[in-house]
Amino acid sequence: MIARARVVAVLAILLGGAIGIIGSTQSWLEVTLRSGATEALAVPGASALPLLAPLTLAALALGLALTVVGHVLRYAFGLIAALIGVVVLVGSARIAMEHPLDAAASVVTKATGLSGADAISDLVASVGVTGWPYAVAVAGLVIALGGLWNLATAHLWRSGGRRFERDGARTEAARPARTGRPGATTGRDRAIDSWDDLTHGDDPTAR
Repeated sequence: MIARARVVAVLAILLGGAIGIIGSTQSWLEVTLRSGATEALAVPGASALPLLAPLTLAALALGLALTVVGHVLRYAFGLIAALIGVVVLVGSARIAMEHPLDAAASVVTKATGLSGADAISDLVASVGVTGWPYAVAVAGLVIALGGLWNLATAHLWRSGGRRFERDGARTEAARPARTGRPGATTGRDRAIDSWDDLTHGDDPTAR
C-alpha cells in the first residue's frame, strides 16, 4: 500500500503533464473569418492557453522529482502540482465552454495583421472547438488529484535517501577494518622505502 501510494501520485502527475504537453501542440479552436480567408484558422493549445506548455512541463519535472526527494519537499511539490492542475483545468475548461475570442487573438492577428478586441470581433464569423481543450481539462484534473493524493499520503512513503545514508555509514564504518590499524606499514610502503635506499646506494637487506 505504501509503495502503491507513491506510484499513484507520481503516475497521475506524469500522465496529466504528458497529455498537457501533447495538447499544447494540437488544434484547440477553429476560427472562421468573415472575409479574406478560404478556410478556418487553427488555433493550437500553446496559443489559446500560453501558460499550458510551461505549466505541464513543470508538472512532468515535479512528478519525476517526487521519486527521489525527501520528506519536506514531497509536501511542497505536491502542493505545487495541485495548483498547476487547478490552473490548467480552469483555463482549459474556460476555452472549451466559452470559445473566447481572446484565446484566438494571436492567431487572427498573425493571419490578418490586425489587433485589438474590437477589430478581431469584427473579423471573426465563428469559433469552433475541438476535443483537445476537454482532454487537457481532464489532464489538469488528474494533475491536481495526483498532487492532493501526494499531500495525503506523503507521510507513508519510504525515504530512499535515508537508506542510502545508512548504507554509506556502514561502508565508512567498515573501511578501517579493511585497511588495517592506524600507522601500520603496508607492503607497498616497504617496497617504496627499499627502492629509495637503493637509489641512495644503501643495501636495504642490511637492516
